[in-house]
Formats: sequence, structure tokens, C-alpha cells
Amino acid sequence: MAYRHHVVRVLPYTAGRLFDLVGDVQAYPEFVPWIQSIRTGPVRTEEGGITVLDAEARVGFAFLKERFSTRVRRDAEALVIEVRLISGPFRRLLNTWRFVDGPNGAQVVFDIEFEFKSRLLDAMLNANFDLAVDRLIRCFEARAEALYGSAQAAQA
Repeated sequence: MAYRHHVVRVLPYTAGRLFDLVGDVQAYPEFVPWIQSIRTGPVRTEEGGITVLDAEARVGFAFLKERFSTRVRRDAEALVIEVRLISGPFRRLLNTWRFVDGPNGAQVVFDIEFEFKSRLLDAMLNANFDLAVDRLIRCFEARAEALYGSAQAAQA
């Protein structure tokens, strides 16, 4: 079963800063608790200045320890980051981050779609999917505050 989730948040930072934060894949183990390590390949530049890198993450939860590889495509001009599955326990994985500057900060749009190969993992996730996505987004919000200051400081 494929799971989809759509999250929209407005954060009191610039879209460029948030793009940089999410695009810094190598830093994820510092602030996303279930990512134990990340290995990245060389950064390649495509037409239009889009950068692409492959990343292998080792994740761990109480019931699950896995590795998976993704291709991360960062379009700094459009302020879009797209992550697609290369290999791992998923049948499908795609997530997209979009950042748009607005009067009260940046609108962050996060879309994720994935499906595990294992029916057992699918069933376990079904009960906790919304919670897991919310927790992931909160990790990025906390990282933005740690790097760029509190909402009040960012708007000052």
C-alpha cells in the first residue's frame, strides 16, 4: 500500500535558508534521531545548475534497522529538492520539498509518497505514518531554529 502525505508550513526564515538546511543531507544524523549515518557520493552538476548526489542512509528504530539509497536533486533556482529511491526496503519512495518566500517567512511544502516491500513493515507504518511525518518536519523546524534563531529573532 502506498502512503502519501502533504504538509504545508510557514516558517519565519527565508526560502533560501530553508532550502540550504534541507539540502545539507550530510548533516541529517545531527538532528534527525533515527538517521544513524549518511554516506554521500560526489555532487554532480546538471544543466541549469541543478546539483545531484546519491546518499545512503542507515536508519534505526526500536524494531527496524535498515539502509537505503536515494538520489537527491537540488534545484537552487526553483528552490525544490526531490529525493527518489535507488535501493532499500522500499518498493517506492519519492519526497519533494518546495520553498516559497512570503510576507511572514517561507512557505515549506513537503510531499512524500512511499511503499515498503514488506507487508509487515507496511502494516506497522500504517498506524504511525502521520506521527512519523510530523516528527520529521519538527526535526527540520528545530534545526532551523538552532541554526537561524527563534521565530521572534528571525522576524526582528
